[in-house]
Amino acid sequence: MSHGGLLIIEDEALLGAEISRHYRKEGWEVEWAVNLAEARRCLLERQFDPLLVLTDMNLPDGNALDLMEEVRGRQAYAEWIFLTGYGGVADSVRALRLGAYDFLEKPCDLERLGLVVASATRSANAQRRLLDQAQQRHRRYSPEAYVGHSEAARQVRELLGKLTRVPFSALLVGGETGTGKGLVTRILHYAGSRAANPLVELNCAALPRELLESELFGHEAGAFTGATTRHRGLIEQADGGTLFLDEIGELQLDLQAKLLKAIEDRKIRRLGGEREISVDVQVVAASNRDLEEMARNREFRSDLYHRLSVFRLNLPPLRESKEDLSELVPLFVAEFNAKSGRQVRTIPDEAWKQLRAHDWPGNVRELRNVVERCVLFSEGPEFPAQWLQLPGQAGAAPMRAALAEGEDGLFIPLDGSMNLDDMDCFIIRTALERSGHNTVAAARALGTTRETLRYRIRKYGLDVATR
Repeated sequence: MSHGGLLIIEDEALLGAEISRHYRKEGWEVEWAVNLAEARRCLLERQFDPLLVLTDMNLPDGNALDLMEEVRGRQAYAEWIFLTGYGGVADSVRALRLGAYDFLEKPCDLERLGLVVASATRSANAQRRLLDQAQQRHRRYSPEAYVGHSEAARQVRELLGKLTRVPFSALLVGGETGTGKGLVTRILHYAGSRAANPLVELNCAALPRELLESELFGHEAGAFTGATTRHRGLIEQADGGTLFLDEIGELQLDLQAKLLKAIEDRKIRRLGGEREISVDVQVVAASNRDLEEMARNREFRSDLYHRLSVFRLNLPPLRESKEDLSELVPLFVAEFNAKSGRQVRTIPDEAWKQLRAHDWPGNVRELRNVVERCVLFSEGPEFPAQWLQLPGQAGAAPMRAALAEGEDGLFIPLDGSMNLDDMDCFIIRTALERSGHNTVAAARALGTTRETLRYRIRKYGLDVATR
């Protein structure tokens, strides 16, 4: 079993040979350097990528802490374990500051060393996974992820590019529901300098007042009835990263005052706590309400509004940039093709006509949901325009009229009361009932094959006598 790379830096020949031989037998790819110069060549010139570095603290040509500091950030993440026969307090403090995993005194038996190596291996692998995920998000959430060739979309991308290059403590994102405030926050976080640290999100309208304060600021055990343990609040959890507060207009005035103090002082106090805790948090606040008007009406603290709106980003509604549909629709089709295994390749003119005629009150979120439904209900390479069912357009009104006249059709509500699986199941059940549970006739009415229909009957557990 291969464990990864292990770099041993040890000038004592017997000890270095013993450790190298032991870990090669354990399945490690081992490199052994007898001094810092050789280790430096191994790491920087030969580009050896160790998961662990096991090193003597003091070597003939210097202190291993100097090498650790030199290569930090130039290599993939590695845990450093130090072996030392002697060492001052200054070395220990510096090693901890640089992020050393552990210190072991010489002589160290292989059993004790093995426990530390196993633990350090788990830690290094976990850290590499986290860093890899952060890098993937960084690539996924660049400013280019805000798609569209309209002038409004171009301006948003340009501003996002500038904001990711400057440090800011607070920013306000405005725009109607569904315009992409969550996406913009991820771009600001993952394309900025805080990408490796947490992004913590809270919808201020989702929690009652008594829970919201505890969620934001945390509490100590016994702070209130039911608080049996200490809880780190979301601001504290976001330390070093970004806190996204959606629908901040719903935050109560007293909590707004506490939030402003936390942003200004960079300190919080848990409920029931006696000491202040330092935090370094970038706050992105979003609202689909007019916070400026709310501040004038004293429904929102004006001092918090002005603090948040030093940097401001307003997202345009989709109805004002419909030319972006030509990029957004194929993007969503490709996304849901990949997720569902469908093969939608072409979008007919009739579908484009309906898409461009609609005003999209739910903005990009509504568009994404509509495209998802159409792709999941597709039976071939063509985008099924009949499943758009956009209010006030052909495809929706005729369906209602058909029901009124007793024609063969059905109506599906698009008010959120049915999810996609519910719709799919309802359509199949209705077609089966109207065909007298004849799967051939039902498949013909649905424009699909009997095998596909039978698969979905089994999927939804419909109790029917198929034939």
